[in-house]
Amino acid sequence: MFILKFKNVILLPALLIFCLPCRSKQKADDRLIFDDYIRYIKPYSSCAMTDIVIETARFFLDRPYVASTLEKEPEQLIVNLREFDCTTFVETVLALSYTVRKSESPAFEDFCELLRQIRYRSGLINDYTDRLHYFTDWIYENEKKGFVYDVTKKAGGKSYRPDLDFISSHPDRYPQLKSNSGFAGILRRKEREISERRSYSMIAGSEIAAGKDVLQNGDIVCFVTDIKGLDVTHVGFIYFCAGQMTFIHASSSAKKVIINPHSVREYVEQSRHTKGIMVVRPFDLE
Repeated sequence: MFILKFKNVILLPALLIFCLPCRSKQKADDRLIFDDYIRYIKPYSSCAMTDIVIETARFFLDRPYVASTLEKEPEQLIVNLREFDCTTFVETVLALSYTVRKSESPAFEDFCELLRQIRYRSGLINDYTDRLHYFTDWIYENEKKGFVYDVTKKAGGKSYRPDLDFISSHPDRYPQLKSNSGFAGILRRKEREISERRSYSMIAGSEIAAGKDVLQNGDIVCFVTDIKGLDVTHVGFIYFCAGQMTFIHASSSAKKVIINPHSVREYVEQSRHTKGIMVVRPFDLE
């Protein structure tokens, strides 16, 4: 057990957080996978965060892609090491990497608490609106907590302002909004707040190669879309392989976690609605 202090966040030992009950629906298999992971990652536990993140991501290669694993009512912490979508893959790898990096005796409960802090705005779960649904908001909140920091501008990014309204404008697509009429209004106000921020940057597809030297293994790459009302539609971890800057991600087309066969730039150019990338770095990567 450990006490881990990030910026604006204090994570207490699992035995002391009885006031934050873990309502996760993980199966016993998840604990077994966690134990397997701890054995696998042990040789890397004293390495730089970059190595831990990449090796953690590689541990899950070929795990199935499954969408909507978080969509349970009531809202609760879902811990699932068996299958991922792109966002749950990034959150899980990041939480596991911090668990290993900050403790000599990593515990499953410590991982759960870190996952909760990363996935939810305040780290507390009251309802569906507490989850960080938009990745620009995910970046903003997790930068405040000290988990990640934005390196997009440093890599040549130009000012970018999302214009968000997709969730509140499509309540029929979200069971939680259909069964809770007040949630759409709460999320609409949050969408306006995120859209008014001037802190974001984006690297256009044609400029990715110019910023390549700034980017590192383990950086979180966020693919920015031109779909109305949305900001980011896919995420993964940058991975330099055979001289190519590609990424590890939970792929909906491959239906599993893969090392992408093409570069980040090629992925952007080949994706119909992708116009560029944002990049954030786990806090102690350097």
